[in-house]
Amino acid sequence: MPQTSVVFSSILGPSCSGQVQPGMGEHGGGAGGGSGDLIFQDGRLISGSLEALMEHLVPTVDYYPDRTYIFTFLLSSRVFMPPHDLLARVGQICVEQKQQLEAGPEKAKLKSFSAKIVQLLKEWTEAFPYDFQDEKAMAELKAITHRVTQCDEENGTVKKAIAQMTQSLLLSLAARSQLQELREKLRPPAVDKGPILKTKPPAAQKDILGVCCDPLVLAQQLTHIELDRVSSIYPEDLMQIVSHMDSLDNHRCRGDLTKTYSLEAYDNWFNCLSMLVATEVCRVVKKKHRTRMLEFFIDVARECFNIGNFNSMMAIISGMNLSPVARLKKTWSKVKTAKFDVLEHHMDPSSNFCNYRTALQGATQRSQMANSSREKIVIPVFNLFVKDIYFLHKIHTNHLPNGHINFKKFWEISRQIHEFMTWTQVECPFEKDKKIQSYLLTAPIYSEEALFVASFESEGPENHMEKDSWKTLRTTLLNRA
Repeated sequence: MPQTSVVFSSILGPSCSGQVQPGMGEHGGGAGGGSGDLIFQDGRLISGSLEALMEHLVPTVDYYPDRTYIFTFLLSSRVFMPPHDLLARVGQICVEQKQQLEAGPEKAKLKSFSAKIVQLLKEWTEAFPYDFQDEKAMAELKAITHRVTQCDEENGTVKKAIAQMTQSLLLSLAARSQLQELREKLRPPAVDKGPILKTKPPAAQKDILGVCCDPLVLAQQLTHIELDRVSSIYPEDLMQIVSHMDSLDNHRCRGDLTKTYSLEAYDNWFNCLSMLVATEVCRVVKKKHRTRMLEFFIDVARECFNIGNFNSMMAIISGMNLSPVARLKKTWSKVKTAKFDVLEHHMDPSSNFCNYRTALQGATQRSQMANSSREKIVIPVFNLFVKDIYFLHKIHTNHLPNGHINFKKFWEISRQIHEFMTWTQVECPFEKDKKIQSYLLTAPIYSEEALFVASFESEGPENHMEKDSWKTLRTTLLNRA
């Protein structure tokens, strides 16, 4: 069945727990030992107090944090505090270190320290520019940059780097704001109420086969749409899944639900594609043509699988498994279902979608070794990806018994989100066909009620339950008319 509000709803049920490493909730010790409020295991940071983790983020004269740690902590810290509060604490730590350098024998290293602070802020603004849309965060950024500029008043190198960083940040914010405005203007396809007790076949009307009859070409255009939609999702959007659930549990940091628009828009695209597939099948009057339509979509789904576009593939299969389509037994009896059976095998939900995960792993390995952009495409089933993040968060605690943050958990969440973001940045190699894409995005789709009407009129009810449903539906529609 198609997704329904996957981000924060009951669809995130117990059917899929994702693949996570065991023991993430345990207190780490081991070979790496620990110092202060940070605990390392085999040289890898696994836990620490929030204050120690913040201090570990800020450079010193002789230290600069690993880029992987910067991304992971900046991403996960929003579960515990809003970005502007973190930025304020970073500013305080910078002031303390600056004062120590000015009072000690290493005053000459102030310029080097300032350059490292600017580099950290540069990485922050590049990875999470949306954090600085908040006025408080922008004010904190200006305060920090003003302080570090004073450490290099002679040749202005630091000041020049800050100016470049600020300009890039403002451009990123402007571009993202324009994109969001454009997305909000794009509405889902109009819902067609469909035929109401028609007594004769409708006049000839355009269908998907009249626009594109090549399964490969349609799969390529679907991939275009997928990559375009998914490119508007950012790491902090995905982290809202965790932040929101914590806010429901009365934790101190609430997720900003306004930032989930891109997630909901991508979810809606999945639902619309599923309903479009069902509409295209159910509105066909002749059984022979319905059979051809089903076989066409089976071929499209197979081409999506070959490309690595698993999300469109799952949406198409979901559309064909909707009750109004699945009940058309006379039509399905004429379909060569061997290909469909293979597709359903790949999407078999047993063992936590083990077959799909194996195929996804193969596509990921192909992408990593790719010599062409066509081989780099990996578009996972978004619903399952969200579920994996959700359950990874719910199964493993944020805090360990000693009060430390369970950073091992956030390493894994960050790893999965970073991998997803790598997939979203692939440029689509296929030529864009505006006519086909326009049809896919704007063609009217039937409501669930209209799908059942069309389905029952194509193949009448076969049992008492269907007869009762059909009778109730006819009465409802007649009364409404």
